[in-house]
Amino acid sequence: MDAENGEGQVQVHLKTKQEHYAVPDVPYAIDGTVTTAELNTFVNALLKQKDGSSSTDTDFDFLVFDEYLRGRLCDHLREKAISFEDAIEIEYVERFPAPEPQDCLLHDDWVSAVKASGKWILSGCYDNTLNLWTNKGKHILTIPGHTAPIKAVDWISLDEETVRFVSTSQDQTAMLWQWSVASNSVECVSVCKGHERGVDSVSVSPDGQRFATGSWDTMLKVWSAEVDDAPEGTSKRMKESGVRTPKMTLQGHRESISAVQWMDATTLLTGSWDHTLKVWDLSLEGIKTEISTNKSIFDASYSRLNRLILTASADKNLRLYDARTNQGSVVRNTYLGHNAWVQSVMWSNTEEFLFVSGAYDNQNKLWDCRSPKAPLYDLLGHGDKVLDIDWSNPKYIVSGGADNTVRVFKSRKALTEDMETK
Repeated sequence: MDAENGEGQVQVHLKTKQEHYAVPDVPYAIDGTVTTAELNTFVNALLKQKDGSSSTDTDFDFLVFDEYLRGRLCDHLREKAISFEDAIEIEYVERFPAPEPQDCLLHDDWVSAVKASGKWILSGCYDNTLNLWTNKGKHILTIPGHTAPIKAVDWISLDEETVRFVSTSQDQTAMLWQWSVASNSVECVSVCKGHERGVDSVSVSPDGQRFATGSWDTMLKVWSAEVDDAPEGTSKRMKESGVRTPKMTLQGHRESISAVQWMDATTLLTGSWDHTLKVWDLSLEGIKTEISTNKSIFDASYSRLNRLILTASADKNLRLYDARTNQGSVVRNTYLGHNAWVQSVMWSNTEEFLFVSGAYDNQNKLWDCRSPKAPLYDLLGHGDKVLDIDWSNPKYIVSGGADNTVRVFKSRKALTEDMETK
């Protein structure tokens, strides 16, 4: 048919799960060369016809066979080997709005770790300090203590009076901190010793009672995150010094552990420079699943919403895996867009299909996992390589870089939802 050459017509059905945007469920004959822009015009015209209104246009994205349309419809169908004779179902979804650049938080050195929660942003630096900020960009505290660059941070608990968090460093330790909000004073509750090389990754368990660390010594260690955790028989000297030892040490990786994350209360995910992802069962103290990749993994992220795993690597690509299948090592999708190695990746914890990445090309990107050929948005601002990115707080995407800054981007969707619920 002529449509295969980009000429002629294709029969389509237009569907949406967002009922208020539904158009009449009849076949439409459209030109094979249509792109997202032309489909947007078409759907908005149908909506105005249906409602009889002249309301402002809505931006949509279009899913054709589970993948976003990013070029001409005819090229998309040809690539998927779909017959042009068939009626094609196109699902349209309201486009996620572009996050808005907010504050730039200035530091004295590279910012290698960043985590947002509630009103606060926690950052870790190559000058060995931690910094606390409000999410409006106000600096609260600089916290010395580590003797080498900070590599990872995570929140343990937050309430109005007391905030607790953990940091890990190239000084081979993790440190537990307690911040009294009213008096704006912070103390190191405990120094966690046991690793023999720098500690690159940390993750706090869902219940806030334990945390896990991954190190250049190839070991995965699990620690108590409780304030008072001296078991019976601990020497008085150890108690007084605040030194803590691991509850569990798990061996299995052959090179540095670059990523660690709790999948649930008894399961941990790790990613490593040894090209593998491992899923650990803490009740058995062993490896449950292993996924072999052919690239060093610099970061990995597991989504509790869709149960899929993303990895960041030196070859500029992000990859999607499913640890639940017996073909776990089969790459489900590859995301192309960065042009230098990708240092950091994180799923949204509220939007099932969305994730963010930061790379050595000085760019952050916001992706939809159904759009492998291009990100939804480039989040620009860093003047040097991005070292860490975080989307723990649905309202803010925050990233740290070698330009000595934390960049903050505000989600317009989270803001809109806030206003609608007020």
